Amino acid sequence: MPASRRQFLSDLWALTKPYWKSEERLKSGLLLAVIVGMSLGIVYLNVLFNEWNNLFYNSLQEKNVSEFYRLFGRFTILAVMFIIVAVYQIYLRQMLQIRWRRWLTERYAQTWLSDHNYYRLRFEKDGTDNPDQRISEDIGGFVEQTLALTLGLLESVVTLVSFSIILWNLSGDIHILDIQVPGSMLWAAVLYAGFGSFFTHLIGRPLIRLNFMQQRYEADFRYQLVRVRENAEPIALYGGETQEARGLASRFTHVVGNWWAIMRQQKRLTWFSAGYSQAAVIFPFLVAAPRYFSGAIQLGGLMQTASAFGHVQSSLSWFIDAYTRLAQWRATVDRLTGFAAALADLETRKGEGFSRIAAPAEAGLSLTEARVSLPDGRTLLADAALTVAPGERVMVAGPAGCGKSTLFRAIGGLWPFAAGTLAMPTSPRRLFLPQRPYLPIASLAAAVAYPDAPEIYGNERIAQALIDCGLPHLAALLGEERHWTQELSAGEQQRLAFARAILLAPDWLFCDEATSALDEASQIELYALLTARLPQAAIVSIAHRPSLAVFHHRIVRFVPTHDNLSASGPDAGFRLEAAPVAEADPLPA
Repeated sequence: MPASRRQFLSDLWALTKPYWKSEERLKSGLLLAVIVGMSLGIVYLNVLFNEWNNLFYNSLQEKNVSEFYRLFGRFTILAVMFIIVAVYQIYLRQMLQIRWRRWLTERYAQTWLSDHNYYRLRFEKDGTDNPDQRISEDIGGFVEQTLALTLGLLESVVTLVSFSIILWNLSGDIHILDIQVPGSMLWAAVLYAGFGSFFTHLIGRPLIRLNFMQQRYEADFRYQLVRVRENAEPIALYGGETQEARGLASRFTHVVGNWWAIMRQQKRLTWFSAGYSQAAVIFPFLVAAPRYFSGAIQLGGLMQTASAFGHVQSSLSWFIDAYTRLAQWRATVDRLTGFAAALADLETRKGEGFSRIAAPAEAGLSLTEARVSLPDGRTLLADAALTVAPGERVMVAGPAGCGKSTLFRAIGGLWPFAAGTLAMPTSPRRLFLPQRPYLPIASLAAAVAYPDAPEIYGNERIAQALIDCGLPHLAALLGEERHWTQELSAGEQQRLAFARAILLAPDWLFCDEATSALDEASQIELYALLTARLPQAAIVSIAHRPSLAVFHHRIVRFVPTHDNLSASGPDAGFRLEAAPVAEADPLPA
């Protein structure tokens, strides 16, 4: 077996095994057993239909009216049974499908959301594009295709065995080089299907890669559309419609180009498969006709032989009929295994970043021998040290691009390109206020209380927090669910973030230019409120405005490590210097 095929089977087993060894295995196993039983029942009914063909057409040939009506009644019974089994087989298969999909989706979503993997995946180069599409579409496609193809293959194998016996018994002998060969119709079906399978694979093999790329291009295009929707206001203010249209057109060009390639390959495959299917209708009659005209078999025997040949040929041609779905399935499995491998790799490297030590609550935060880099290896911060005592307020300052926000990401456990030791209490609550707050599409009360449930605090406390932070006009909208990021201005969003901080009352608060969208008087008002309401909280703020220094005990600056390096240059390295606010130089305006 080629190495690529072994790897595919190994990947497929790795995707399939966890569910069938999970807590769902008993119920789903019983459900699968019933579905398999129904599939076998359908094969048995097809065997009965095949026998019915012989008797029915013989009654026509013999003009036996009573036998004709008796067989008509038998057909009705068989047809009703077939319909019932077919309907419930599909219904139960869909039931199993949604159970399996739900379990896989929950498992992948949980892994994706744990340990900040959804953030860290952006630094992975392979197998990680569009994780949303892999969870929402690929999992569903994998489950549906796996069940359909597996049960279809099982049904084809059982059909092949059952009708091969019938066809063998119905076939006459053929003579090849004076050798009598029994089972002529069976050998004809095997040769016919073998020929078709070989050329189908030869023609359709490129579809596997093309389907893989089509899913990727479609997801990229959809992502770009979502970006336009999410950033509608700034795009409109910039007048960037032409640029966005150019970007959308560029991505859609890949969709169209790959689709044309699929069309061309599908056309070649359809030319062959359509001709193959049409020839399969008449081929058994051509092979069996000599025996019918010689009187060896009656009309019923001819029709039964043709029907049995069709079932055998169809079973042997399962690969041909399912080739396009197999190509899509292979692409789906490849995308899911790539995603799973990326998540597994992150799991093995989840200790990247600062080495973390749990410190007692009274010890505060202590960062030693810290080094923070960019993904390309360039150093932002070298041999840095930082201490923050419980309840202390520290302001972090430095030129744009020096790595202040990146230091916060590393402290928060998001940035893997960092080294050093971070000792920090684990039990007290930490909260980060980024420059652009995250507001979920939910009720306003849920947006303010995020990530907690609003019921913990009650609408009265949430409304008061909004009023205190200068948003009294929003206090009456707590129950309304909207897209608040698009509803509120940047300044209102930052005020809401301060209301969230006051409501959640963290022990450690990290503010990353959390008032940059506000005027100076408003930010002074909010920081005064913050320090009054959270007097025991340690606050670490990244800020540029000198007026905020008064609300902090110390200022920590990013200072270039070498005099000949530009502080804003791409290769600049920095160190940290701390001084009390009273002794610190004024901050640049």
